[in-house]
Amino acid sequence: MNQIGIIGAMDEEVAKLKEQMEHARVVKKAQMDFYQGVLGGKQAVVVRSGIGKVNAALCAQILVDDFQVDALINTGIAGSLRNWIDIGDIVVSTDALQHDMDATNFGYPVGQIPRMDVLSFKADESLVKLAKEVCEEVNPEISVYCGRVVSGDQFVSEDGVKKRILEAFAGYCTEMEGAAIAQAAYLNGVPFVILRAISDKADNSASVDYPAFEKKAIEHSVKLTMGMMARL
Repeated sequence: MNQIGIIGAMDEEVAKLKEQMEHARVVKKAQMDFYQGVLGGKQAVVVRSGIGKVNAALCAQILVDDFQVDALINTGIAGSLRNWIDIGDIVVSTDALQHDMDATNFGYPVGQIPRMDVLSFKADESLVKLAKEVCEEVNPEISVYCGRVVSGDQFVSEDGVKKRILEAFAGYCTEMEGAAIAQAAYLNGVPFVILRAISDKADNSASVDYPAFEKKAIEHSVKLTMGMMARL
């Protein structure tokens, strides 16, 4: 791979990656700062997309069009949908879909975008395998799981909402950007993977847990991303 695009929604999720980048130049577009340089010995572009699906998809398309990236890595934090996936653990996407897409009145399964030929967007198997192997090496104190990531323009922090999303989509974690990046990658034929460190349980405790555990979760995702860059 000649160039890797790395997207985080928030400054906190990409700040450490930017600090470790060598020979960086900054390109500004759509109110985003694209840091292009060498990361872990590989050519890379690191960018904060902003929060939400529209920001994420726009950012991914710019990486494809303007920087000709060969792969997209979305790194960050998420809420766990499974009781056995603890705060601090990592979820690596097998696939991703949008939990707030609902065109069931037109005969589509909930989550499927009308007139698209897939329900979910499948992550690159080699990137998934690499991410799991690297995570077990660099974050041995936590668990890593491979499963579905579900995204929506909503911070999930209620037991009832969490239960509905889990029952409908069998996801492992929920967040606000990954499936939009996955959709952009799918449409452009670019391999991708989503890496999510768990910051909360996406339930009634989420508003308390998120600020308390955000920093530690981000540390795990940064270590994983850097470990992957060294192996790509």
